[in-house]
Amino acid sequence: MITRDRDFLLEISAEDLAIYARVIRGDSPLLDALQLIPWESFRGDLEKYYVPNMGQPALPVIHMLKLEFLRYTCRLSDRGVVARAQTDLLFRWFLQVPIRFEMPDASTICRFRARLGVEGFQEIFDRLIAFARDAGVVRDRLRLKDATHVLANIAVPTTLRLLAQLREKMLSAIESVDAELAAGYHIEAERIRAETEKESDEIRLQARLDLVLDMLQWMQRLPAEAPDPEQKLTWQRLLAVRSLAEKITADCLNPGSGDRTLSVVDPEARRGKHGEFYDGYMLDVMMDADSGLVTQIEVLPANGAEAHDAISLVQREQAVHGNQIEQLSIDGAGFNGPMLRTLEDPNGLAVDVITPPSEHSEGKGYPNSAFLQSEDGQHVTCPAGHTSGTPWRKADKPNSLFYDFSLKGCRTCSLLSQCYPEFRPTAHRGRRVSKNEYETEYERARAKVGTEEYRSVRKEHPAIERKINEIVRHGCGRKARYWGRSKVKIQELMTGFMVNVRRLTKLLKGPSCANMIGCW
Repeated sequence: MITRDRDFLLEISAEDLAIYARVIRGDSPLLDALQLIPWESFRGDLEKYYVPNMGQPALPVIHMLKLEFLRYTCRLSDRGVVARAQTDLLFRWFLQVPIRFEMPDASTICRFRARLGVEGFQEIFDRLIAFARDAGVVRDRLRLKDATHVLANIAVPTTLRLLAQLREKMLSAIESVDAELAAGYHIEAERIRAETEKESDEIRLQARLDLVLDMLQWMQRLPAEAPDPEQKLTWQRLLAVRSLAEKITADCLNPGSGDRTLSVVDPEARRGKHGEFYDGYMLDVMMDADSGLVTQIEVLPANGAEAHDAISLVQREQAVHGNQIEQLSIDGAGFNGPMLRTLEDPNGLAVDVITPPSEHSEGKGYPNSAFLQSEDGQHVTCPAGHTSGTPWRKADKPNSLFYDFSLKGCRTCSLLSQCYPEFRPTAHRGRRVSKNEYETEYERARAKVGTEEYRSVRKEHPAIERKINEIVRHGCGRKARYWGRSKVKIQELMTGFMVNVRRLTKLLKGPSCANMIGCW
């Protein structure tokens, strides 16, 4: 990939070595990382994203990866890491370049990220874990999983402002294919602004929404393919803006539907709750309890399904490394029937899940388990032998079936006081019983509470909280640097890679260093 001329420029002379030896002395985490991490093993994963012998000679891919690592380690910008690497001899020795080597333009780092994308950075992250597994550091005894919030790099506008931003984005897209039509819409937008300037917010909002819907109607009549092949990229941008407009207008027309788009600059950011409401994404992390290394990372929308993602994290790790995770510790979000069934299926993933159960209270009287469900699930039988009506469901509880007994049968039942002590003579129905589809999984999770194994695993769980704290507070993982879920995931993957390199170098140096705090 690299020409001979470029290789010559990267040769470290004897004079360079003498200067490095004179200046770089003592113990340094960067020196440990240079010595103990097999940087060359990443070359194959990186070079496949480059086309050999095309364009100007590229800076070796390992150098680009190291620059990214330095950027996250020292919390620098692209320009900042290049500027420091130009003058900092420790940085230059870590990069393994001569003293007089000229650092690349900062835009090269940006292009490097664009070439790799999420897939490339995921491969780098997985390659480091594979090395740790080969070194005997990572075990499969227990994984700890938790999630935290990531704040989006946006200022959330009011709905009026959001529509205004959407309108400008649509006008720009329309102008690229039909300048005359865009000019007409510009005139109409100015007329609406002038005529509704002193009106209420409701009237102003409706007028702007009507204009956006008019433009959207025109955009929806466009074909899926560009009429001119030279307009392909322009057409793709136009269709992307159309999809965004369809989503935002649907949110405005159905305000109670949830999953609202918050911004036109980061359409994938969502509102979620982590203690308090926030706007952004959810960072989901899984860690090996024995080594303290993060084995998997995912970025979800702020309102994403954390429990369901636990399945994806386990599946991805086992698919990449071919291992079998024995146990998974997760917080209260893991008390989820579909997740427990999928993970604990002995013929499937076969992972034993340790999770604290939610509060479970059925009130007074016989518990729901005392009512026997028929094989076809069409009724239940109470301890007195009475049969319920056919089941029905609640919209907010799709996994539960509800059975009602007749009012007359309950009134005359000899076991009424034991079965339904809250019964009132003015009641309109008899006893109501619910049967959850995942009751077996829930009972199994509850049965683990209080066992020695449960207590032992839960004592280890706070380690994942400390690890997440290291990622979001000391690794710049709390605030998104970029717009879009895929770019935010690249940020979190590199943060996780940096955190893992720190931990792995300590482990490889020995127990005394592994137990040190604040080495970096």
